[in-house]
Amino acid sequence: MISFAGKVKSELCRVGLNRQCCARAEGYGVLLYGNTFTATEVRIITENSDFAARLPKLFQKAFGVKFDRMPEDRSGRGKLIFGITAPEKLEKIINILGYDARQLTALHVNFGLLEEDCCRTAFLRGAFLAGGSVTDPEKRYHLELATNHMPASREVQVLMEEMGFLPRTIRRGADALLYFKQSEHIEDFLTKIGAPAAAMDIMTAKVDKEIRNGANRAMNCDMANVNKTLDAAQEQVGAIEKLRHSARWEKLPEKLRQTAALRLEHPELSLVQLAEKCDPPVTKSCMNHRMRKLMEEAKEL
Repeated sequence: MISFAGKVKSELCRVGLNRQCCARAEGYGVLLYGNTFTATEVRIITENSDFAARLPKLFQKAFGVKFDRMPEDRSGRGKLIFGITAPEKLEKIINILGYDARQLTALHVNFGLLEEDCCRTAFLRGAFLAGGSVTDPEKRYHLELATNHMPASREVQVLMEEMGFLPRTIRRGADALLYFKQSEHIEDFLTKIGAPAAAMDIMTAKVDKEIRNGANRAMNCDMANVNKTLDAAQEQVGAIEKLRHSARWEKLPEKLRQTAALRLEHPELSLVQLAEKCDPPVTKSCMNHRMRKLMEEAKEL
């Protein structure tokens, strides 16, 4: 069964590759957040078949290169590995991104490639496709972008803040993470990079949770009230039984004895329900007054 993160990535892969500048920005995000990007190798590993189908078209549009290594079956399960090792292809990619081979040991973001809003959006889409994950909103809210290029991660954080996003940061082993834990921030981010349907799924899941939580709170409140009623009724029954076995019982007014008999007959009912069974019916306030008098009489024994 495909995960929620897999559904998000499949939705992102339906975004068209129209402008070369945006394709380059998306490819740039893929390289910075993929598995390996050095002067001697590019390696991208994915388990998403839609992303696997998009990668060759993306790199052809962005850099005019083909992968040296591609998985034979891109529709199956498991890890799908793409690689480039040909020196001339790597040099072409490095030059297009504005680097030289010596800079790849500590990659910084070339903001010159990300001046337009559409290119920034495409860059973040590529970063998520290669190094992003998002948790099923039915469980919890968490989205992250992970890369082993520390300087680049700090600069991507600045880029996201300029775009109105406020990610948190953390280190996990060799990776630097940018992440969100609030559903609204995740919804906004996914909508921006091209996954509005996934953002809507998160909103729907949140509403469903709130409805369930509200129903649970109401049920818990009802149960607490029921228990409180039963505890009070049990106490009243005990007091009435004491009175029945005492000389005071015959001296009680008829209305109090009628109330006592009703309580013994219906120990599970609330005072409102008991008041309705009186002949003639009385108010809750009246029933409460009578019951309090019975409790006082029992207390004096």
